[in-house]
Amino acid sequence: MNGHLPALVACSHGTRSAAGAAAVAALVSAVRDRLASVEVVDAFVDVQSPSLGEVLEHVGRREAVVVPLLLSAGYHVHHDIADAVAQQGSHRATAPLGPQPALLEILHERLIESGMTAADTVVLGASASSDPVAIESMSQMASALSERLGRLVPVGHVGHCGTALADVVAAAREPGRRVLVASYLLAPGHFHDALKNVGADLVTAPLLDARAPDGRLVDLVVQRYQTSAGLGFAAAG
Repeated sequence: MNGHLPALVACSHGTRSAAGAAAVAALVSAVRDRLASVEVVDAFVDVQSPSLGEVLEHVGRREAVVVPLLLSAGYHVHHDIADAVAQQGSHRATAPLGPQPALLEILHERLIESGMTAADTVVLGASASSDPVAIESMSQMASALSERLGRLVPVGHVGHCGTALADVVAAAREPGRRVLVASYLLAPGHFHDALKNVGADLVTAPLLDARAPDGRLVDLVVQRYQTSAGLGFAAAG
């Protein structure tokens, strides 16, 4: 570990799902393997521990870069993470992971592996947010997926706000056509389980699942860190 390099604090939401926790832990482990000279530490904004505040207190006066393992800049980014970082002047936080072309590529591949056909209607399923920046981020990803597929991809949400995914799926339903939900979620857990109960014919796997983390996700986390730390980025060969 190089004491002159900032620590990378990989801050995820946290989950009670064993599969979700394992998937996120595998991503952080892959980032740790990639950045062998950097201290890579897990932190969580909810459910799991240690909290981000506890991790940053442990880091102390050393510099740290917090990379939110979140897809959109919602409440957790603007408040939980921002407030924790603001308490220590030597730390800083990067943008969340989305929306980025790498995520679009993985979403598209998840649809292909699910057996999507040209006749299927596709809906983007995401977690709800009241934050306008997060909502716009999800809309951007839906627009990018629409362009990639050459068909309209509306976005719906699971949670307590936003456009209910169940309503979007119902509105998209046409005789003789399947409705597929593209899971725009990082990992298995409560929200991905909710996607399965909205009346769709099929729900794709989230961006992380039981498989080894996609190298493009590892690249994205590493790039967020290295850009913030002022280091050059090189994707894995």
